[in-house]
Amino acid sequence: MEKENILETEKIGKLIRRFSIPCIISMLVNSLYNIVDQIFIGQGVGYLGNGATNIVFPLTMVALAFALMLGDGASAYLSLKLGEKKKDEATKGVGNGIALSCIIAIVFTAITLIFLPQLLNVFGCTDALRDYATNYGKIIAIGLPFMIIGTTLNSIIRADGSPKFSMTSMVTGAVLNIILDPILIFVFKMGVEGAAIATIFSQFVTFVLNISYIRKFKSIDINKEMFKIKFNVARKVVTLGVSSFITQMSFVFVMAVENNLLGKYGAESKFGPEIPITVLGIVMKVSQILNSIIIGITVGSQPIFGYNYGARKFDRVKETLKIVLRTSVLISTIAFILFQTIPDKLISIFGDGDALYMEYACLTFRTYLLLCICNGIQIPAGIFFQAIGKSIKSAILSLSRQIAFLIPAMIILSSIFGLMGVLYAGPVADGIAFVLAVILLALEVKHLGKVTYKSEALPDDTSTDQKIDKHIVITISREYGSGGRYIGRLVANKLGIKFYDKEFIGKLSEQTGLSEEYIESNEQKRDTLDSLNSGYYSSLSNADELFIKEAELVKEIANKESCVIIGRCADFTLSTRKDVLKVFIYSNMENKIKRVTEIYGINKTNAEKEIKKINKLRANHYKHYTERDWNNSENYDICINSDYLGVEKAADLICEIVKEQ
Repeated sequence: MEKENILETEKIGKLIRRFSIPCIISMLVNSLYNIVDQIFIGQGVGYLGNGATNIVFPLTMVALAFALMLGDGASAYLSLKLGEKKKDEATKGVGNGIALSCIIAIVFTAITLIFLPQLLNVFGCTDALRDYATNYGKIIAIGLPFMIIGTTLNSIIRADGSPKFSMTSMVTGAVLNIILDPILIFVFKMGVEGAAIATIFSQFVTFVLNISYIRKFKSIDINKEMFKIKFNVARKVVTLGVSSFITQMSFVFVMAVENNLLGKYGAESKFGPEIPITVLGIVMKVSQILNSIIIGITVGSQPIFGYNYGARKFDRVKETLKIVLRTSVLISTIAFILFQTIPDKLISIFGDGDALYMEYACLTFRTYLLLCICNGIQIPAGIFFQAIGKSIKSAILSLSRQIAFLIPAMIILSSIFGLMGVLYAGPVADGIAFVLAVILLALEVKHLGKVTYKSEALPDDTSTDQKIDKHIVITISREYGSGGRYIGRLVANKLGIKFYDKEFIGKLSEQTGLSEEYIESNEQKRDTLDSLNSGYYSSLSNADELFIKEAELVKEIANKESCVIIGRCADFTLSTRKDVLKVFIYSNMENKIKRVTEIYGINKTNAEKEIKKINKLRANHYKHYTERDWNNSENYDICINSDYLGVEKAADLICEIVKEQ
């Protein structure tokens, strides 16, 4: 509660500084890992060496995609199961994540070593770059297992409550890489091979540090059984981490298309293929430093956005958004000025080149990053929507710039303008993504706090003509429009026990500080695109947090008193108890439409669409948290067609079963 009070009462600026600085440091460390090699290779080997690293870099990004998928997935699984008080299952999730990372690390390394020449061709390797890329790539491939397993563990360690240890292991590796690069490249004259050795040795040190933590886990108990692959657990870990995989792979796809286009049209220009491949790779990594700072600021603000949005403190949401956008635009403006005024100085950090090299470098900085100011809006917008649980908008903004805008723009414009067309694609994609982000942000801010909700009319608590003396909990899952809530209320009234549905919302609001409207609009609903909505540094989404709180509340109420509980995966949460009757209510579409039109006032044209939508959201939610199918009769003790019996007789049937149980 202390953290929640801080998020609600502390000055916004102070909160942002407190949460954002560690995120910025972590993001910058990752960016430096990617860029340090190129600085020293450029100085010690030349631009062809840098071009070779740009060809190999997508391979490391693929490895990172797998590592983040398993690390973020296992850490989310850990947090979810600990929230459900299922320590043994949490342990299995961590073990399966680590085991999968070991298997994938070995398989991916073997594939990379065997098919390295073919893979280099896929990523646009030219004859002039081939020897450098092959020598660099072979050594980097040997270190991939350390990188994959070490990165997977890094995410899990952070979720275990040791972010300082996680950051220390990362920073140690990065600093060691910076120290070893110049020694191996300049002192021992090892060229690109020296840079690769420095990288894998640094990754090995991080790997060893993270491996040493396994015996120090705070939240789980280590045992050999946890590392045995369980299909359902492994699938869940992968599902939870798939958004991280997709995000990373989108960058790999962009780099593959980009390198091939640069090679093709560069060969037709005075610059040749190698200079464009080298330069644009460097420019993109320099711009990533800018993006890392912006991401760090916004990620640090995620808990501030999420909490205050849920608590309906929209003034604080707007103030936080204003500060984040203002700061991000200021940083991107400074970067824009540097890119436009001193591109020759920036590229010189990565080594010297001939006149053509410098000419193309200046052209690339000034053209490709012409609208980098837009990143100060587009990036925070995507993370903002992520923080408030708007998965569709978040996914659109996160992926559209790379996949929907940049790649098509590169292909189309290069076919018209040749090599320059690839550079024009940068500002075109940034501009379109900026316009989309501004529109979505403006609409969201305009409608903050203006959502209304409708509740189904239910009978009041009245007669208790069939009072029972024994302890019983009845869970009712129901199709939307089937009358399940109405039946549940009738059962509670007839048996003289408590009824819990909307009552959960009030209790959750009291416990979390989140508004009832927010909880009602986010609980028990999971869109297909929610899998793309995991945070950069937070393992759990808003929906995950609500599920954990609801599961705790369900158990607390079930222990305390006899009751009827509607939905909320209560049948799954209480599955080990013997004093629970699990019921599923369904009906045909015609009758569901009739109920929905009468109760909620939805016209018949939209009723069927709304019913299908809500039932799909409920099914997705149930599947995500229970790994079972929502409408599978095996999950329940009794399934009732409310059309056949009618709601009154359905309620009577449940009461009779309870009395005879």
